[in-house]
Amino acid sequence: MTPSDDPHAPHTPPWQKSSYSGGGDGNACVEIANLHSHIAVRDSKAPARATLAFPPRPFIAFLEGLKSPYRAPR
Repeated sequence: MTPSDDPHAPHTPPWQKSSYSGGGDGNACVEIANLHSHIAVRDSKAPARATLAFPPRPFIAFLEGLKSPYRAPR
Protein backbone atom coordinates (compact mmCIF):
# COMPACT_ATOMS: atom_id res chain seq x y z
CA MET A 1 0.00 0.00 0.00
CA THR A 2 1.39 3.41 -0.95
CA PRO A 3 0.83 6.47 1.26
CA SER A 4 -1.64 7.85 -1.30
CA ASP A 5 -3.70 4.65 -0.96
CA ASP A 6 -3.89 4.91 2.82
CA PRO A 7 -7.34 6.30 3.79
CA HIS A 8 -5.89 7.46 7.13
CA ALA A 9 -3.03 9.44 5.57
CA PRO A 10 -3.25 13.22 5.99
CA HIS A 11 -4.81 14.98 3.01
CA THR A 12 -2.34 16.90 0.85
CA PRO A 13 -3.99 19.90 -0.80
CA PRO A 14 -3.88 20.13 -4.60
CA TRP A 15 -1.38 22.95 -5.04
CA GLN A 16 -1.50 24.84 -8.35
CA LYS A 17 1.35 27.02 -9.58
CA SER A 18 0.59 30.53 -10.76
CA SER A 19 0.33 30.94 -14.52
CA TYR A 20 2.40 34.13 -14.17
CA SER A 21 5.92 33.33 -13.07
CA GLY A 22 7.60 36.69 -13.44
CA GLY A 23 10.52 37.52 -15.66
CA GLY A 24 13.91 35.89 -15.99
CA ASP A 25 14.05 32.21 -15.18
CA GLY A 26 10.43 32.06 -14.01
CA ASN A 27 11.18 31.23 -10.39
CA ALA A 28 9.07 34.01 -8.84
CA CYS A 29 6.01 31.80 -8.40
CA VAL A 30 3.33 31.31 -5.83
CA GLU A 31 1.11 28.28 -5.49
CA ILE A 32 -2.48 28.20 -4.28
CA ALA A 33 -4.70 25.45 -2.90
CA ASN A 34 -8.48 25.69 -2.61
CA LEU A 35 -9.32 24.11 0.73
CA HIS A 36 -13.03 25.09 0.56
CA SER A 37 -13.01 26.94 3.89
CA HIS A 38 -10.03 29.03 2.80
CA ILE A 39 -7.49 29.58 0.05
CA ALA A 40 -3.89 28.76 0.98
CA VAL A 41 -0.96 30.52 -0.69
CA ARG A 42 2.71 29.49 -0.50
CA ASP A 43 6.05 30.27 -2.11
CA SER A 44 6.83 27.61 -4.73
CA LYS A 45 10.56 27.90 -3.98
CA ALA A 46 10.01 27.07 -0.30
CA PRO A 47 6.86 24.91 -0.08
CA ALA A 48 7.67 23.57 3.38
CA ARG A 49 7.69 27.06 4.88
CA ALA A 50 4.69 29.03 6.10
CA THR A 51 1.52 29.48 4.07
CA LEU A 52 -0.97 32.33 4.08
CA ALA A 53 -4.69 31.60 4.34
CA PHE A 54 -7.53 33.78 3.06
CA PRO A 55 -11.31 33.40 3.08
CA PRO A 56 -12.47 32.59 -0.48
CA ARG A 57 -14.53 35.74 -1.17
CA PRO A 58 -11.83 38.28 -0.25
CA PHE A 59 -9.23 36.24 -2.13
CA ILE A 60 -11.38 36.19 -5.28
CA ALA A 61 -11.93 39.96 -4.95
CA PHE A 62 -8.15 40.40 -4.63
CA LEU A 63 -7.55 38.39 -7.83
CA GLU A 64 -10.23 40.34 -9.70
CA GLY A 65 -8.57 43.56 -8.59
CA LEU A 66 -5.25 42.35 -9.99
CA LYS A 67 -6.92 41.67 -13.34
CA SER A 68 -8.61 45.06 -13.47
CA PRO A 69 -7.47 47.32 -16.35
CA TYR A 70 -7.93 50.31 -14.02
CA ARG A 71 -5.23 49.46 -11.51
CA ALA A 72 -2.25 51.78 -11.19
CA PRO A 73 0.82 50.90 -13.31
CA ARG A 74 3.89 49.49 -11.54
